[in-house]
Amino acid sequence: MRLPTLYALVVLAIFALTRLGLALWTGLDAAPLAEWPAVLAKGLWFDLAVLTALLAPVWIYEALLPERVRASRLHHGLRFAWFAVAIFALLFVAVAEATFWLEFASRFNFIAVDYLIYTHEVIGNIRESYPIGWIVAGIAATALAIALLLRPALAHADALPVSRRRRIGYAIAAIAVPAAVLTVASVDQMGTIGNAYADELAGNGIFTFFAAARRNELDYDRFYATIDQDRADHLLRSLGVERKPLFRDSDLAQREHEGAEQHSPIMPAMPRHVVMVTVESLSAEFVGAYGATTGLTPNLDRFAREGLRFANFYATGTRTVRGLEATSLGTPPVPGQAIVRRPDNDHLATIGEILEHQGFATSFVYGGYGYFDNMNAYFDANDYRVVDRTEFPKESIVFENIWGVADESLFDNALRVVDANVAQGKRTFIHVMTTSNHRPFTYPDGRIDIRSPGGREGAVKYTDWAIGHFVEEARRKPWFYDTLFVFLADHCAAVAGKSKLPVAGYRIPLILYAPKLVRPGVYEPVASQIDLPPTLLDVLRVEGDDHFFGRSVFELPAPPARAFVSNYQSLGYLRDDTLVVLSPGRKVETFRVDPLTFETMPTSLDRTRADEAIAYYQTASRAFKQGALKAPGYALH
Repeated sequence: MRLPTLYALVVLAIFALTRLGLALWTGLDAAPLAEWPAVLAKGLWFDLAVLTALLAPVWIYEALLPERVRASRLHHGLRFAWFAVAIFALLFVAVAEATFWLEFASRFNFIAVDYLIYTHEVIGNIRESYPIGWIVAGIAATALAIALLLRPALAHADALPVSRRRRIGYAIAAIAVPAAVLTVASVDQMGTIGNAYADELAGNGIFTFFAAARRNELDYDRFYATIDQDRADHLLRSLGVERKPLFRDSDLAQREHEGAEQHSPIMPAMPRHVVMVTVESLSAEFVGAYGATTGLTPNLDRFAREGLRFANFYATGTRTVRGLEATSLGTPPVPGQAIVRRPDNDHLATIGEILEHQGFATSFVYGGYGYFDNMNAYFDANDYRVVDRTEFPKESIVFENIWGVADESLFDNALRVVDANVAQGKRTFIHVMTTSNHRPFTYPDGRIDIRSPGGREGAVKYTDWAIGHFVEEARRKPWFYDTLFVFLADHCAAVAGKSKLPVAGYRIPLILYAPKLVRPGVYEPVASQIDLPPTLLDVLRVEGDDHFFGRSVFELPAPPARAFVSNYQSLGYLRDDTLVVLSPGRKVETFRVDPLTFETMPTSLDRTRADEAIAYYQTASRAFKQGALKAPGYALH
């Protein structure tokens, strides 16, 4: 057996075992037995595609290596060392895939590409979450054992002479085979089985990683279904999306006075300040007010009873930047990177930009390092005052890990920001982003009855404790009863399921709490994170709520009950228990979503809902690309 063949068999065996291991980890019932022939066939195809790229340097080496060098003892030692290191690298990738799968139930994707940019946080998170030394030692020992087991086969391969004809064949294969296979292979071929777990298992992590790197930006018009823009504009107007031009600063006082005559029966009084708390990874399933029975969120449950709870509220995506994009800019999730991380994202018509030009002190307060995911740059460029952990007084930090300070320290500093703004006589809008409910799930001991690290449940319970402590501290402030507190999640803890966009995985809590301003109740219709900015502007009685793609939930007539869910490439539109999914390759699919179980079943194409979905996503993508999401008419700084 020659070296390329031996190497190929080892590579394919590791890829196959990785696939089997991920399947066992998830549970074999996640992908029905009937789908496994397709999983294995597609999996072999992607494994072979990656193998051709990995074999290319081996083929070239074999083509160029002189026979006299091949027979030397030094070469035998170096070849064995290379072989062991190659096996180590493959096993390391397999283990990395396992940890990624545990978190996201998918092969490497955009998130993995992004993580390479923020190595400090990611490596620190891994070190605090896993026994890295033992894992690496185990991988090294396994790689060495495999290499020693195969050493006789490796020595036999070295003993085989390579003819001139074979050398030429190796050289041609090194160039032609990877070029041919990688031209034909496409990551889009993964999504044809119909079961999300099966589709992901059929992939290859190395292949999907580089595919995600190439598709870091997805142009909507190039990859997705489109309709005539005039028809799209007409559809959006029929859905209440007016996107009226914003007024100049000189017009705002008059507009605010006019708006003050309007009110919602749910919020008959106007708040002077808004404190919006976006909780890291807080799925609705963890919150008692949303049906959880674990007792992890007594404070949020109380605020839900005493305030307005949104029963069917959905995140737009699976990452913090998507939640920040939606809750600041009120736009559907355009494909590819979130707008928070894109160039030319300054002076957009965010809620912060709009309020700042109407005399509000607007702030973004984050418990971590705000350079992560471009948060500081984005919010600073859109007229928020940015305060991250680098600006927190050292004595205020009682605990911190790689992702950020403990939530209680974050909230203490948020209180200082509000106090300072109110002292200046300004109305205040502050957006607070937490970090404690994130792996490695560490927090100060003595706050709750679950010791740190307490896993997801401990982190949820600690964050709830910190929120309760925050509100009680705020209750002592003179501005408390003039303030609307908004509690929601940036995204869910995990979005995994048998469908491409499992709707249940996007359901998050939203609670509006203000003891003297909000009438207790439950808002039942489906709503989206993009509806929050216009809703808050409506509540504050200021100009700008008609500029967003989202709509105020307090508008009359009532806005359509719909939500947007996405995973960077697949764009979902949920309305009337119908889910439309737009995918690259101009693919449009329609699914029926059971309102109780959230089970998703394919249905015949609903052209009306499909066109509505296209109208939203196409127009939002073009609006950003053409600069139409900027804040026109404002005196920009």
